[in-house]
Amino acid sequence: MDEVHQLPDPSRLLKIGADTRQGLKILATGSSTLAATRKFRDSLAGRKRSIHLLPVLVEELPAFGVTDLRHRLFRGGLPEALLARHDEKRAAFMLLLETLLRQSGGLIEHTSLTRACGLSRPTIVHSLDVLQVTHAVHLLRPFHGGGRQELLHQPKVDGFDTGFVCHARGFGELRTEDCGLLWEHVVLDTLLSIAEPLKIHFWRDKRQREIDFVVPRPRGPVDVIECRWDPEAFDAKALGVFREIYPEGRNFVVAPIGAEHYERTIQGLRLTITNLAELRRLLQPPGG
Repeated sequence: MDEVHQLPDPSRLLKIGADTRQGLKILATGSSTLAATRKFRDSLAGRKRSIHLLPVLVEELPAFGVTDLRHRLFRGGLPEALLARHDEKRAAFMLLLETLLRQSGGLIEHTSLTRACGLSRPTIVHSLDVLQVTHAVHLLRPFHGGGRQELLHQPKVDGFDTGFVCHARGFGELRTEDCGLLWEHVVLDTLLSIAEPLKIHFWRDKRQREIDFVVPRPRGPVDVIECRWDPEAFDAKALGVFREIYPEGRNFVVAPIGAEHYERTIQGLRLTITNLAELRRLLQPPGG
């Protein structure tokens, strides 16, 4: 069922199909997430599985005939742009989205967005909610749990696709120094694609020491995921500070490496150096 959000009460029809037709499977799609959210009056608990369509994942690149990871970083993961022979002339974004894409990977400051875009603070807050619901950007909340110097409220923004981030930043070509930031976006895509949604945060303290991604697990342990284009360049200082506060959990350094994974100890910290496919396997909940 395409454009299911066009129905006045889509959840009722889907519920009838699930309850009265044993074995029937319905694939329902909709282009308007906001409209679908408002119109779904029943949660369909136990009857549905939501699928979040992401840009092309790294393990899917061979199916598109793409062998160079740098090509994916620069062009992005939308199939049309990924497969185009020449750079596409994308339509202009509204100023707020352009600003967020230029700041992708950084912290959001509502005051600076208000000045840059000429919008009121309430409008900025509402627009951020809309952009997040429609998956144009991903907002990560800071992880905190007792450290005095931890960042508590200021979120971090990530654009939904590396190609748009490159476009907004005016990258005419991809330099090696650009790959680290863009690789972090691709790692986030993989985390978001795991079947059972993870609680994904970042961590930063007032001395600007930062952890790329923090994934709390049930009953206390906290996994850390650091993204490095070159794993040999990893500096464990921030991780060491984090582990003084939260000692329990696994430490992953994710890089575009061919090996499945290997272990290293740096500054007394046990690290698992891994690629995206292995990261997915290691983080996948049992039975997921």
